[in-house]
Amino acid sequence: LFVLDFKQQLTATMATGVTASDEVATSFASFKLQKAPFDLRYLIYEIKDKKTITIEKQGARDKTFEDLVEELPENDCRYALIDLEFLSADDRPTSKLVLLTWNPDTAKIRSKMLYSGSKEALKGALNGVGIHINATDMSELDFETAILPAVKKFT
Repeated sequence: LFVLDFKQQLTATMATGVTASDEVATSFASFKLQKAPFDLRYLIYEIKDKKTITIEKQGARDKTFEDLVEELPENDCRYALIDLEFLSADDRPTSKLVLLTWNPDTAKIRSKMLYSGSKEALKGALNGVGIHINATDMSELDFETAILPAVKKFT
């Protein structure tokens, strides 16, 4: 009986049941082409009511990666998609779409598990984003020492 209950519980926790809203997929199509009204620098996503991934905040085109980091909650999880501009190894200006999972150590366990277990639903809606970065504290969000080296591996 214990084994059966354990298996049932394991199966229930493996799939969170969270889905990405239709708005996430439709806005992504415009975002990657920089079409209005989604000609933005970044989008921040949250999980609403433990069921649906929605857009929480938008960063105008003139915003920076540092602005995005400032908008992330200190003690709760979020996802963010950013059109990151930088210089390639041979000093060419380039940009990449980067999906960031912010899962701080200080967040509640339930929230961390929900965001970790629901990431695939968001990745499915953001088809074509090749760079995925996970961060658990502010040092992992440092642009020069953490983000830029990770992104440059894909150029």
